Amino acid sequence: MIKSAINPEFTLEFIVNAAENKYFDRKSARINLSHLYELISAFANAEGGTIVIGIDEKTRKIEGINFVGEVKINEFLNAAKSGCKPMPSNTVEFLDVKNSAGNDDRLLLIHVNASIDQIIRTVNDSTYLRIGDKTREVKGDDLRNLEYSKSTRHYEDELNMDAQVKDLDNDLINQYKKILGAEELSTEQLLKARGFLKEKDSKEFLSNAAVLLFAQNINQFYPNCRIRFLRYDGIAEKVGVNINIIKDVNIEASILKIIDKAKEFISTQLREFMALNVLTGKFQSVPEYPEFAWMEGIVNAVTHREYGLSGSYISVKMFDDRLEIKSPGKLPNIVTVDNICNTRYSRNPRISRVLTEFGWVRELNEGVKRIYTDMKGFFLDEPEYSEPDESVRLVLKNNIIMRSVRSRESVQKNIGVQVWAQLDEVAKKILAYMSSKKFVRRVELEKYIGKSAGTITARLNKLISMGLVVKNGAQNDPKQSYSLDLQIEK
Repeated sequence: MIKSAINPEFTLEFIVNAAENKYFDRKSARINLSHLYELISAFANAEGGTIVIGIDEKTRKIEGINFVGEVKINEFLNAAKSGCKPMPSNTVEFLDVKNSAGNDDRLLLIHVNASIDQIIRTVNDSTYLRIGDKTREVKGDDLRNLEYSKSTRHYEDELNMDAQVKDLDNDLINQYKKILGAEELSTEQLLKARGFLKEKDSKEFLSNAAVLLFAQNINQFYPNCRIRFLRYDGIAEKVGVNINIIKDVNIEASILKIIDKAKEFISTQLREFMALNVLTGKFQSVPEYPEFAWMEGIVNAVTHREYGLSGSYISVKMFDDRLEIKSPGKLPNIVTVDNICNTRYSRNPRISRVLTEFGWVRELNEGVKRIYTDMKGFFLDEPEYSEPDESVRLVLKNNIIMRSVRSRESVQKNIGVQVWAQLDEVAKKILAYMSSKKFVRRVELEKYIGKSAGTITARLNKLISMGLVVKNGAQNDPKQSYSLDLQIEK
């Protein structure tokens, strides 16, 4: 089989037939060199990719590259070096093929690696980015955001032309002086020493970091420096007439105050329940989630979010079975969802340093590691990190005990306290279990509740007679199931 030795996914069949995407493009050997430079820049500035030269783009016929001659082929081989600055990391290889005329020929594969901390431009100073199956030139705000993502530019270091020193919170500034042992310095001296006050055109301006950290009225300068807390009734996010938001609160403050405010409010929304301690044999109060885990998730969101993304804010969504913390901007630089426990890199190093000095940020990724260990210590699932829609999302799941408590509460709310009081414990467990299932078979209930078929059948018949459960299927149908005959919010 003809295939790439560098990326075995690139078989000849794949190269000819696969749809182009953000990782793959095919070009005829007639390609203009300037266009090739643009492609290399685009892949390097995105997530890397492979350019296959020698396939007609419209007909997908195998033209090969030999017909253009060795001089042109050498230009292809040196395109990353000759046409881009700085030269992106890349590897080239030839695949021996038969062209459409049946003659021996070659395809050229240029494997472009993603550039981690550099913007790759073409020799004429244009910058390109691979978006889906298209190559687009990026300018203006898009280029600035790309520079932020590559850490060639830090939003926190840019100047805020509107804020003045008088707009900062004196209490926070004085607290910072005390932490640093610099109480003898004036506010201006302190800010200059830490790179928060800079001169431009003979005038002094605060940096974005200074205002984000210390502003008295953050909404005046950065209206999206906020955390939006949403609590949902159930385990799914519904919209329209079925919208199930039961709490919607905005927490707005400068960075140094917003973490405390978030902690104070969110802690009132989390529940505790009684669980048996197997070591002591006694029941004890257990929090829904370990405090460190959800607090560290919020601290990380505040510290490492992309503040340059206008219109974006941190969201915390609370469902019956999980807590989701979502922060604007993808993971910075070399950090990935796979190495997040062991790799440290700050998108906002000045903000991170101040938060560390105030005692919020843990160094050397101790914080993320402890999220994992604390969740494990509570016998909960591992935290889940993902990067949806140019953001970072952390999901913390609670356990089956808490979900069971909430399921019972949901059923009780829907059928009423009086009806609920008429049921024995087995019937209550059946309804609570069914509240999160569309259809349930009797054998499933037997296994979950730990009762005999006769006991489960008797309770189901009683619930049917009360109009709370319906039977689906004929009496002797092996696929017979049961479902709730009431509106339980999922």
